[in-house]
Amino acid sequence: MLGASAAIASLPGSSGYYPVLHAQTMRILLLTHSFNSLAQRLFAELKARGHVVSVEFDISDAVTEEAVALFRPDLILAPFLKRAIPESVWSRHTCMVVHPGIEGDRGPSALDWAIQQGKASWGVTVLQAEAAMDAGPVWASETFAMRSAKKSSIYRNEVTQAAVHAALLAVERCESGRFNPRRVPGQAHALMRQSDRAIDWQAETTQTILAKIHAADGFPGVADTLWGEPCHIFDAWPEVALGGTPGELLGRRATAVLRATVDGAVWLGHVKRAGGFKLPTTLAFPEALSLPELPLEGWWMAREPTWQDIAYSEMDGVGLLDFAFYNGAMATGQCERLTQAFQWATMQPTKAIVLRGGADFWSNGIHLNTIEAAASPSDESWANINAMDDLAEAVLRCETHLTIAALHGGAGAGGCFLARAADEVWVRDGVMLNPHYKNMGNLYGSEFWTYLLPARVGQVQARAIMQNRLPMSAQESVRVGLYDACLPSEDFSSVVISRAVALVQAPEFAAQLAVKREQRRADEATKPLAWYRNEELKVMQRNFFGFDASYHVARHHFVARSPHSWTPRHLAIHRDLHWSQTV
Repeated sequence: MLGASAAIASLPGSSGYYPVLHAQTMRILLLTHSFNSLAQRLFAELKARGHVVSVEFDISDAVTEEAVALFRPDLILAPFLKRAIPESVWSRHTCMVVHPGIEGDRGPSALDWAIQQGKASWGVTVLQAEAAMDAGPVWASETFAMRSAKKSSIYRNEVTQAAVHAALLAVERCESGRFNPRRVPGQAHALMRQSDRAIDWQAETTQTILAKIHAADGFPGVADTLWGEPCHIFDAWPEVALGGTPGELLGRRATAVLRATVDGAVWLGHVKRAGGFKLPTTLAFPEALSLPELPLEGWWMAREPTWQDIAYSEMDGVGLLDFAFYNGAMATGQCERLTQAFQWATMQPTKAIVLRGGADFWSNGIHLNTIEAAASPSDESWANINAMDDLAEAVLRCETHLTIAALHGGAGAGGCFLARAADEVWVRDGVMLNPHYKNMGNLYGSEFWTYLLPARVGQVQARAIMQNRLPMSAQESVRVGLYDACLPSEDFSSVVISRAVALVQAPEFAAQLAVKREQRRADEATKPLAWYRNEELKVMQRNFFGFDASYHVARHHFVARSPHSWTPRHLAIHRDLHWSQTV
């Protein structure tokens, strides 16, 4: 335990992220393969509780040992690892590992097996690292009901929520010094291999095939072939209205292709060709363009079960616009179609439009994978950012409706400011945000952030948000003034609709809409939106076409999933030059 005498003051010229330690505050090192959604959530939750948190990417034993020696943590917490913590560390320090499995579950592919085997419930266990993988004593655990969904979706939602509850309880127990973790008998399972995931298109049902693709979503995908070429498939959706000869490719819709099963069909949204990276199916395989188009009549109207990345519905004078883009990435064509859908929605006899995004992501900005695949990544970057700006401007200039961005899922970079273009932004508790661009090769950013951000949080706070490059919790986004409301995680969609309906039915709604129009006109007279856009794009043009290739290098490594060579200094505070002077 650290006492009050271990206080750390913020240093002149430092990042300002060295909080003062009080009694009962712990120094916690997050050891993680990458700074994924769970690591970001734990980072924010632990800091909010007053703990001093630093991050080290699990690059090698020597790097981990060095980080421990520099930071001298009270506790090492590993939210996401792909290899064992070295004995030189776990034998000398309390190390807790977050395992995505129920108590007693051991071995890799835990969540994959649970999804593919159709488990009705699953869980997360926080256990102490020892020589045997996942066999150490249990500090805390949490269970949850399973649903039919992609592994990536279950991980970002149920697993993350359960892991946060269990990890925070484990930290409290460690902090108290009065809890003895208990050993639980367990059973190990093997790494799931592609032979376990193989699909028999001529014999297996839609449900079985979906379970296999869902269990591999995110990584590693299911090995298969399309047009005689090997690939890995991801992002599957059921189709019941169409079918054909099992295994036959039936058609395409936007970026997905439809493949028949014995009792229906499955939409395949993304694939990765051998030696390549993940792309929308129709982009990865140009052969798909020879398939017949299978459009939805009135494509914007929501219907299921089928694949539909943009959908519109209405309830009590409120239009609901959903856009479930894979991983929150918005390619040029997707931005253009969403702009068309939004403009159509503004012509409907409603009073408010709720932009709901998708269940897992609201938006993460421009689509780096499709940009990387383009003949000219610079030209495609330019087209993509302009399409994003067109969408943001359409929302900003909307005078007929109250616009509400309702973030059930996370947002990052341009997606955070696209949301802020709406009149109101409501975010689900537990959602993580990354309202900055610099992590992508010092990208400057657009989407009118220079107009939207300072007006909400002030110049000083805006500069800190953009420069510090740290994740932000939903609650913090409201506290600093970036967003307007943090709503409960439970029944988020229902709460959003109820609040939106209450707003449009309120007696003062017409006056509120009039104030909005007057404010927009006053802002336009002071400095037109076109000026903000041109100023931002002038810098972005240098990012895309200038002599500094940082953006292109960073994008390539992101898309290629290159292994980390070091931990960014804004996360690894123990590697700050000032750190040794403060402890």
